Amino acid sequence: MPETFAEKPVAPVAPVGPAPRSESPEEPTTSPTTWVLTLACEDRPGIVHAVSGAVVAARGNITESQQFASPDTGRFFMRLQIASDTGRDALEGALAPVIERFDLEASLDVACRPRRTLILASKAAHCVSDLLFHQRSGHLPIEVPLVMANHDTLRELVEFHGVPFRSLPVAGPEQKEAFESAVLEAVDAHDIELVVLARYMQILSPELCEALAGRCINIHHSFLPGFKGANPYRQAHERGVKLIGSTAHFVTSDLDEGPIIEQNVTRVEHSHSVAQLRQIGQDQECLALRRAVTWFAQSRVLLDGMRTVIFR
Repeated sequence: MPETFAEKPVAPVAPVGPAPRSESPEEPTTSPTTWVLTLACEDRPGIVHAVSGAVVAARGNITESQQFASPDTGRFFMRLQIASDTGRDALEGALAPVIERFDLEASLDVACRPRRTLILASKAAHCVSDLLFHQRSGHLPIEVPLVMANHDTLRELVEFHGVPFRSLPVAGPEQKEAFESAVLEAVDAHDIELVVLARYMQILSPELCEALAGRCINIHHSFLPGFKGANPYRQAHERGVKLIGSTAHFVTSDLDEGPIIEQNVTRVEHSHSVAQLRQIGQDQECLALRRAVTWFAQSRVLLDGMRTVIFR
C-alpha cells in the first residue's frame, strides 16, 4: 500500500476561490506556502507527467524539480518544491490518485521547516560547536531541544548556546542500556526527527540502530588507509599519509558501513604535525557533517538501498 503523508503543522493559508473584497486597499494578502514533495517508486513511464499534472490541478507552481532513475535498482526518485496557496489538503487530495496508481512512497512537508534534532556527544567539541553555532546563526535548518553526552565535558559549551544538556556515564553494559533508553525517551518526548552523532564515541546497539533507521547520522574520520582507535591522527602522522578526510553516513548495525551522505578529502604534507593533522581533519569533519545535516533537513537525501540519492 502507498505511504500516507505525515501530518505537519503549517501556517494559515488563503481559502480556495476569489478573495473577499476589502475596504482597505492596504490590507495584507497571504503569501503562497512553499512545499517540498519527495517520492520514490519503481521506475515506469508517466510518473513525472502525472505528478506535475496533479500539482497544477491543485493550483501549485513547481519552482524546483529534480529526478533520478537508478539503473542499478530500477527505482525512480523525485524532489519538487511547490508554491501553492491552496493548502495541504488540496495538494494531498490531488496527489492521492497518483500515489495509488504508481505505488509511490511520498512525503509532503513545508519547505525550510527546522527539523527537531537530538545531538549525541562525548568529549570532542568541534562538531557540536559547529552545529550549534550555525543553528543559532540561522544557517542550519534544525532545532536542537537537547544535547546528550556520556561525559560532562561539553556542558558549558552547550549551555552557552542556550541548549539543555544532559550527561549520563557509559562505563558498562547496564549504563549503556540506560543511556540508550534515555535517548529513545528523549526522541519521543521532544518529537525528534533526526539524531546526530557529533563524535559520540560509543557503538550503538542493533536495537537502537533499528529504532533510528534512516534518521541517525554519524561523522567518521576517514583516511587512506583507514586508521581505527583513539589516536587516528597520530597513526596517520606515523604512516606519512598524504590524504585525510571525513565521511558522514547513516547509522546502521554494521559499524561505519551505513549509506554515505557526504565525504571530504584534503591533501596534507610530511611537514604537518599531529596537532596540525588533527585540526585539518576536524575542519573536514565539521564541514561534512554540517552538509549532511543540512541536506537531510531540506529533504534532499533519499535512500536507494545501501546508497543515497542526494538532490543538491
